Amino acid sequence: MRSRIVEALANDGFLLDHETEEYILGQDAPLQFARQVISQMVHRPLVVTMRDVRTVVRVETPRLTSLPRPMVSGTRTIGEVEVLRDITSHSECLASVEGFARYFQDRYASLRQLLLRRMDLAGAQTIQRVLDPNRTSDSNKEIKVIGMVNEVRTTRSGEMILEIEDDTARCTVMVPKDHKLIQDSILQDEVVGIIGKLTQKDRKIILKKLVRPDVPIRSGMEENDSTTQVAFMSDVHIGSNTFLEERWRNMISWLKDEADGLNLQYIVIPGDCVDGVGIFPGQEEELLIEDIIDQYKSLAEHLKDIPDNIRIVMQPGNHDMVRPAEPQPALNGEVSRLFDSNIMQIGNPAYLRIEGRTILSYHGKSFDDMVNGIKGLSYSQPLKAMEEMLKRRHLAPTYGGKTPFAPERQDYLVIDEVPDIFVTGHVHGAGVSSYNGIRLINASTWQDQTSFQKMHNFVPDPAKLTLVHLGTGKPSIAAF
Repeated sequence: MRSRIVEALANDGFLLDHETEEYILGQDAPLQFARQVISQMVHRPLVVTMRDVRTVVRVETPRLTSLPRPMVSGTRTIGEVEVLRDITSHSECLASVEGFARYFQDRYASLRQLLLRRMDLAGAQTIQRVLDPNRTSDSNKEIKVIGMVNEVRTTRSGEMILEIEDDTARCTVMVPKDHKLIQDSILQDEVVGIIGKLTQKDRKIILKKLVRPDVPIRSGMEENDSTTQVAFMSDVHIGSNTFLEERWRNMISWLKDEADGLNLQYIVIPGDCVDGVGIFPGQEEELLIEDIIDQYKSLAEHLKDIPDNIRIVMQPGNHDMVRPAEPQPALNGEVSRLFDSNIMQIGNPAYLRIEGRTILSYHGKSFDDMVNGIKGLSYSQPLKAMEEMLKRRHLAPTYGGKTPFAPERQDYLVIDEVPDIFVTGHVHGAGVSSYNGIRLINASTWQDQTSFQKMHNFVPDPAKLTLVHLGTGKPSIAAF
């Protein structure tokens, strides 16, 4: 019977997650019950979950909560570099509907906890409780809920409509056309707090205020006793015929002459260490080294020229030999064995601690979705995109775009720890700024303008090394 019901619903255009499947099979007439429930749903999802069922049927089941999110998940160190958290050796990926449901439940629960720290969301209730038709409430009373954005649309009259959901129910939020939020960009799948008033007739929320988890405002990094500097560079793209060999050599010479005087002891490389193979159509025409293992061998030789006393932290990106879905583990043993012992391999993203400073390092593939989804953003403004990530406390809020996700038990892309330094790469720019006291760095590339970039009129800003003093937080940039 199970397979017949699943097949029949699939033919109707619906899938069931495991929990919903078991619930429906427990009914007297499962297929008839399932079709009746689905026909009453206002929003008809591809994958029907128990949250969807609860919108039309009262189901007495315990609510789901997230697992604890330990900051330290098997720390490992090299010298003074400590990896506080990444996916390496901790993957619990479940490639199924249930896996994705579990993933988004963890994301929602984690971001909800961050939002509940906001004073203006004190007393927030579940959507189910707010919408309960048996519950009388004053139409002038302010209500507060926290939900994940399921859909965003604009009416002909200029109003914005948000469909949000939590782990109990879904609801509609109306944003008046004269509200300042109309000029903002609400991303699908971001988790927000909603403050407003409930209409008694159709049980919709009229928005007064939207609250994001955001990071707290700080004056900057508190000074400590460290005299050390850390440098950031990204997108080396060894193997490409546009790799800037001569300018790389200039940097090596500079490091040999200046690193000791500057007390430069660490270099962090947030991804795209090699150009890879088969990343985009026609890439083979632009490769100087066609075998990816040979690319890593060449990278290892290039990194050997960096003075031995400098510890290197290397992270993968979307061009590297790891799974494309984020979070990405560190390079595997076959590749990592090519590199000297002073090079530490980490996953993407990763939280690091170096001499008391917390660093969040993320390659930045989600820039592709942020630029498409947020008004006014462009590839030439990576630091602004990073601010938007921090406001949402998530590195890649939107599912189903250009950034593939792996359905892990825990969402490693949630920014639950506020870093001192947040570094990205990917867009081949170079810049430094700060947001609410966090030092933002978009690390420079070592690849010249590619044919793809020429076609899109994008000019990279290559061959720069960004340094940050770990004692004062002061940044500087060296160009080569």
